[in-house]
Amino acid sequence: MNLLPTSRTFITAGAIGGFLSVGFGAFGAHAIKAAISPELMAVYQTAVDYQFFHSLGLILIGLIFQQQQNKLIIISGWLMIAGILIFSGSLYILSLSGIRWLGAITPVGGTAFIAAWLLLAIGSLKKTHNLR
Repeated sequence: MNLLPTSRTFITAGAIGGFLSVGFGAFGAHAIKAAISPELMAVYQTAVDYQFFHSLGLILIGLIFQQQQNKLIIISGWLMIAGILIFSGSLYILSLSGIRWLGAITPVGGTAFIAAWLLLAIGSLKKTHNLR
């Protein structure tokens, strides 16, 4: 079984996430800072920060997976992607639209982040095994 595509998927997704977080950060600092309240700008900045740090985490997962292939690390990577989309995505939309109920979705993404980091820790302690 060729496991390289899985590693590439996570590294590529992390790199794209990092690219987008820098772009979103610049957009926030230059285009919308004056257009939204300081409170919503703080929410927007939280989305950027979490996206960036978890994009780096996703790259790390891809690199670890090259050395330590197990299902927990794969699940960790997909949870990290879900966390970025749900946590940061809901905060971006909330800060730009002001739709407050979106804040209720954000903890789902946060839970995905927590689970991703926990599974990465557990997966890194397990022996490498065949995924077939």
